[in-house]
Amino acid sequence: MSAKTRVEVEGTRLALSNLDKVLYPEHGFTKGEVIDYYARIAPVMLPHITGRPSTRLRYPEGVDGQSFFEKNAPPHTPDWVRTAHLPTPGGSRDSIDFVIIDDLRTLVWSANLAALELHVPQWRVGPRGGAHEPDLLVFDLDPGPPAGLEAAREVSVMLRKLLDDDGLRSFPKTSGRKGLHLYVPITETSDERTSAYAKEAAQRLEKDHRDLVVSRMDKKVRRGKVFVDWSQNNRHKTTVAPYSLRAAEEPYVSTPVTWDEIEGDAELRFGPDDVRDRVERDGDLLEPLLELRQKLP
Repeated sequence: MSAKTRVEVEGTRLALSNLDKVLYPEHGFTKGEVIDYYARIAPVMLPHITGRPSTRLRYPEGVDGQSFFEKNAPPHTPDWVRTAHLPTPGGSRDSIDFVIIDDLRTLVWSANLAALELHVPQWRVGPRGGAHEPDLLVFDLDPGPPAGLEAAREVSVMLRKLLDDDGLRSFPKTSGRKGLHLYVPITETSDERTSAYAKEAAQRLEKDHRDLVVSRMDKKVRRGKVFVDWSQNNRHKTTVAPYSLRAAEEPYVSTPVTWDEIEGDAELRFGPDDVRDRVERDGDLLEPLLELRQKLP
């Protein structure tokens, strides 16, 4: 039987289990530390995931063990966890109950299930569970070996200029792995429109920089280039959330960064302590995503 620790979060008693279990063996990072990280980063993370149906990547036995993506609310989900019944085209069921992580207690509950990674779409649901149109546009810059993070940095600057020329401000974060993500906050726009614009922008960038950029998913054409993945603007796809941990040897975090850091020589790998220090010093670098609204050209 697992040892449990009972804590009160926002007036709700939660039973946290196996806090000493090591989930990142190479680093010694425990489940308790995962929960502590998410609890501490919640003030800046929650605004980016509130209202967005979550897909959780769970590692009950740690990053070296088996994992699974979970979209549906699991059995025995507490009745205070907000859910939304939404369609899942192409899935085994036509629709499921998605978990919406709107508050600290739900975030802690999720972390206690060893949900190391949190992924969300570019749209939100309303108070009654109705799906809104996307309010974000995202590009995932994924370097194909032997290209690496430096190539992704170079392409991100090119993409930023292209977006600037279209009258759109963009905001970067690390993927927490080998790539970068660029977000563009927009007025609510259909996913057909956002996907079409993102695809066209990626194709324009490829046309101007064929030696380094590719806009197609075919892995045969991605070697040594940076894939500008526009497809995560599809309504039924998700992107790892800002401030989410990643499941790798080290507990790296998908971290907001500045353009000065992108264009300089700063190390763009950040662990939980690094991220907390950055937030304490700089606040939420992605706060404009919550306030700025731009029209697609």
